[in-house]
Parts: sequence; C-alpha cells; structure tokens
Amino acid sequence: MLEFSFIATLWMSSGQGAWHFVTVPLDFTEPLRAAGGPRAGFGAVPVTAQLGQVVWKTSVFPDASSGCFFLPVKRAVRERNDVEAGDEVAVTLRVVMA
Repeated sequence: MLEFSFIATLWMSSGQGAWHFVTVPLDFTEPLRAAGGPRAGFGAVPVTAQLGQVVWKTSVFPDASSGCFFLPVKRAVRERNDVEAGDEVAVTLRVVMA
C-alpha cells in the first residue's frame, strides 16, 4: 500500500463555493502519478485520506501550475477537527489500488 503522511496548511480557494484544500508536498507528486490505482477524470488519484480521527474516501487532483496535487477537505471533516483555512493539519493519504 502506498501511504504518505505530511503536515500542510489548509487553504480556501478563491473561486466560487468556498472549497478548502491541502496541497500535497511536491516530493509526493511522482510517486502519486506512478501509483498503479485507477484514475478518475483530470488525472485524479483515488485515495483514502485521514485528518485527525476522520477517514474518508476522495481523490487528489493535479495542479498544472504548481506541479503538486490538491486534497479537497470537506466541511464535515473540517468541523469535526475544528480547523479552518490557515491552520496547519496533519494528513495521511493511502492510494486506493485497483
């Protein structure tokens, strides 16, 4: 199983909808791209994410301008962990293999 753990800053997109994300460190970009799991649209990689005690299924999405992947963080996850944009969070990602 391919697993990554890191600490990053939670941020809110400037676009419509107030989406919140964590940027996956650049060091993990190539291993994520090389992961053998199924790919969703836009080069997304399916993962199981963990922030605090909350675990959820989602995908990380590549960002062409930075070269990194972005992890969307749902409101329910933010609320259960009492975090908001600007907070540093500890994240674990496990790539979902086919």
